[in-house]
Amino acid sequence: MAAKKIIAICQSGGEFVTNNEDGSLSYTGGNAHAVDIDENTNVHAFKQELTDTLKFNVDGMTIKYFLPGNKKTLITVSKDKDLQRMVNFFKDSEQVEVFVVAEGVGAPNVSNMPASRTTMSEAALSPSTPVDLTSPHSQLVVDAPVDTIPLDILPSSNDDKHRRAATQWENTITGVDQRFSSFTELREALHKYSIAHGFTYKYKKNDSHRVTVKCKSEGCPWRIYASRLATTQLICIKKMNKNHTCEGAAVKAGYRATRGWVGNIIKEKLKFSPNYKPKDIATDIKREYGIHLNYSQAWRAKEIAREQLQGSYKEAYSQLPSFCEKIMETNPGSLATFATKEDSSFHRLFVSFHASIHGFQQGCRPLLFLDSTVLYAKYQGTLLAAVGVDGNDGVFPVAFAVVDEETDDNWHWFLSELKSAVSTSRPITFVSAFQNGINESLSDIFSKDCYHGYCLRYLGEKLYKDLHGRFSHEARRLLIQDLYAAAYAPKVEDFERCVENIKAISPDAYSWVVRSDPDHWANALFGGARYDHMTTNFGQLFRDWVSDVSEFPITQMVDALRGRMMELNYTRRVDSSQWLTRLTPSMEEKLQDETSKAISLQVLHSHGSTFEVRGEAVDIVDIDNWDCTCKAWQLNGLPCCHAIAVLERLGRSPYDYCSRYFTTESYHLAYSESINPIPLLEKPVIAEVDMEIMVSPPPTKRPPGRPKMKQPDTVDILKRQLQCSKCKGLGHNKKTCEKVNKIDGSDPLLLTGAVVAEEPEVTA
Repeated sequence: MAAKKIIAICQSGGEFVTNNEDGSLSYTGGNAHAVDIDENTNVHAFKQELTDTLKFNVDGMTIKYFLPGNKKTLITVSKDKDLQRMVNFFKDSEQVEVFVVAEGVGAPNVSNMPASRTTMSEAALSPSTPVDLTSPHSQLVVDAPVDTIPLDILPSSNDDKHRRAATQWENTITGVDQRFSSFTELREALHKYSIAHGFTYKYKKNDSHRVTVKCKSEGCPWRIYASRLATTQLICIKKMNKNHTCEGAAVKAGYRATRGWVGNIIKEKLKFSPNYKPKDIATDIKREYGIHLNYSQAWRAKEIAREQLQGSYKEAYSQLPSFCEKIMETNPGSLATFATKEDSSFHRLFVSFHASIHGFQQGCRPLLFLDSTVLYAKYQGTLLAAVGVDGNDGVFPVAFAVVDEETDDNWHWFLSELKSAVSTSRPITFVSAFQNGINESLSDIFSKDCYHGYCLRYLGEKLYKDLHGRFSHEARRLLIQDLYAAAYAPKVEDFERCVENIKAISPDAYSWVVRSDPDHWANALFGGARYDHMTTNFGQLFRDWVSDVSEFPITQMVDALRGRMMELNYTRRVDSSQWLTRLTPSMEEKLQDETSKAISLQVLHSHGSTFEVRGEAVDIVDIDNWDCTCKAWQLNGLPCCHAIAVLERLGRSPYDYCSRYFTTESYHLAYSESINPIPLLEKPVIAEVDMEIMVSPPPTKRPPGRPKMKQPDTVDILKRQLQCSKCKGLGHNKKTCEKVNKIDGSDPLLLTGAVVAEEPEVTA
């Protein structure tokens, strides 16, 4: 295929004139001639044709051209690959303007042209690489006067395209009489201007009255003087020397990338992408502005941007008094209180919104999950939460607290505030981790008005930890499996059978189970109502919310959680308005499943309200007392298949024997109240701050390094453990076995692989 030709409009004999307003160049006077060229044309042939046409000497001829859409920068064609690049630049425009300069004949007036600068990396461009520089905002900027531009520093097409972000700042400083609203705005404009033009500067004067800036290169005359405009608050440039005689671009661009400037650049993206990583920040700044940042610079810039968006961490603590007042003012009936230590440093904050309190009391079952989440903000801390369950088995946040650290004292305080918020005559069942502090606090605060169930997941993790290195993978798997089976067993005899299975594997493990207070975690022995919720994993949705905002300043974090809760209330209220069933959808589905099982059951009337139901087993149902010997009705709050079989024989509706907490009506009550927005807090005025309630940040700060990840559930971490083929011990192989390596081969007991070491006792 023949190479595509373009027309070179060759001009000579004129001169270049600089536009004082925007610095662009124009060519006036002289003559013009058209020459056909293509990508196969070489410089010597092109110059030879120009020599024949213009009568110039080849050796004294210089060829120049403007980049597409850019009248400020002239590029010199000195070798074949330069000419090939020019053809590639203009292959879509059919023609290119070329300026021919001969020694002593119409030389361009370069003294009128400003020296160009660069913020781009000096990456070489191969002749075959096409470059798209047709945008009117594109500018190839270089480090040398236009007569000595080396074309090898041309960036790639993608680099130049992405540098438009920097080139748009070329006119942030225009000259004398330019006005700014503040010195901060002037300084930011200076920073952008220096990046766009590729030089560095330093302040000679920099105070609240005046700013004097000069180019950092020694002897360069470029400088600016600005001061406040009389009788106004405006800042005005009074003097400016625009001329540069230096090679400012030789200074590394990264020198100009202050943390504050990068923070300003990335904060808009950070607003919509809170997980914007420092590595990605550095990559984007390099691509868009040609500035190299290391990881720590990018990380610090992100912290500055986050503070600009979310406010100061320190300031947020000082806003707590007014913030708590705003919560209770905008959401009447809410409880928001905080406490400080003797040195006025932050200690703890409790928040419970009226909509949550009302919804829990009126529409949710008396069941609360207690959990904690470590916060990774600047001053760390821990968030304690009490989460309920709505009628559709959905997460219902009731209250939360931010404390300086998770201690028994802070849990006691949180539970005291929780009782004040959700005071109710109903006994409440709490589910939490296996912690003595929580157990004692619940007994002390709620007395006999509560039941405390241990989280089965935490219990399993503790057993796994105590068994680590003791048993084979298969043995440990069976122990954990039997523990879970014992917890879910509805009857005492089923519980005892599972515990006996544990005893058969290890008497010590059996002793551990007996000492672990089974009446706090086994369905068969537990006095409260857990509704088949055995772990605190139920509150995962709320924990995910906390994880998303855990790095926010404290007031921003609380308000972000309030926003999530507000949206959740509204969404569920609207969605449930379309429900037509008497029970919530999830409970309706469970009831229908039990109803389908009841079809094959045989019902025999014993006496009064007592019935015998025969299927795979024989169960006794007492309809009046809502009791069945299978215990499913009592545990779940919904009639079991045996009860439904009896009710159908009696012609009664199973819906009348469901817990009221599962009805659509109760669900509506749970979400009947709204959580209201909280107006933005202004920075407290020092004169108005009551020194008695000043709150400062806690002394604890986030430690260096990557935060430790939470371990997965016990069931997931039961991976096969290394086992020695010689001594049968766990955690090592025969090559690293100390027992085998220490003997000389004379001990037949060790050589047969028997376990010599006595099993250590397992403690609960």
